[in-house]
Amino acid sequence: MNGTSPKLLRLIPLIIVFLTALACTAIAQDNQTLIKMAEGGDPEQQFYIGVAYANGEGVPKDFNEAAKWWQKAAEQGHTGAQFNLGIAYERGQGVPQDYDESMKWYRKAAEQGLAEAQNNLGIAYDRGQGVPKDYAEAAKWWQKAAEQGVAEAQNNLGIAYYKGQGVPKDFNEAAKWWQKAAGQGHAGAQCNLGIYYDDGQGVPQDYLLAYFWWSLATAGNTGEVYNRCVNYRDRAARQLTPEQLEKAQQMTREWDAKHPRQ
Repeated sequence: MNGTSPKLLRLIPLIIVFLTALACTAIAQDNQTLIKMAEGGDPEQQFYIGVAYANGEGVPKDFNEAAKWWQKAAEQGHTGAQFNLGIAYERGQGVPQDYDESMKWYRKAAEQGLAEAQNNLGIAYDRGQGVPKDYAEAAKWWQKAAEQGVAEAQNNLGIAYYKGQGVPKDFNEAAKWWQKAAGQGHAGAQCNLGIYYDDGQGVPQDYLLAYFWWSLATAGNTGEVYNRCVNYRDRAARQLTPEQLEKAQQMTREWDAKHPRQ
């Protein structure tokens, strides 16, 4: 393709507050009973109450209360509470912002196998946030999370293999992990996979598939993902015959029909 070469979409921190329907419904229905159970030391109820306070479900929204309850549950080894407490310290919500403390709780959850915490710990090592910058450690934690199916970690691991950061440079491995993330609807991985098909790195060069993945990446997205990939998609379209373009558009419609967007 002529013009400036496309650039990979960089990794984004995963910021998630664990929330279950059970947590909010239970709090709304009988908060006093659950609070008594939490005060009695039940870590699961402490976690649920923290989620309810963080989201203002059944109780006033209060990050200080959320962090207080997550702290209690986290100290008893509750992985969801440890992860949420890590997010609270990273963002300074309900507690002072403290990257060292954030990484401490991410690590505890990650070492117990919580995939989302493993991904965030990998991001911390990649950035040197709360821990020394260490690409090998970043890739190690992303590998663990990616193998558990976390699309963000799969995309990040693909970037690591593409750049040779913390792992040997391997375009085939990068393509493999982007395929997995893209198949889950991860827009960044879809955009990156389009770049690979456009350039013929790690996969055979195929402008039709480049257009297909870039079309998926733009659907329902805004901001950086949309602005970058829509330009790539339109450039790829100029490489296709009318018949190829119609085929790529049909493939996109069929994929969307099988993968409803949230």
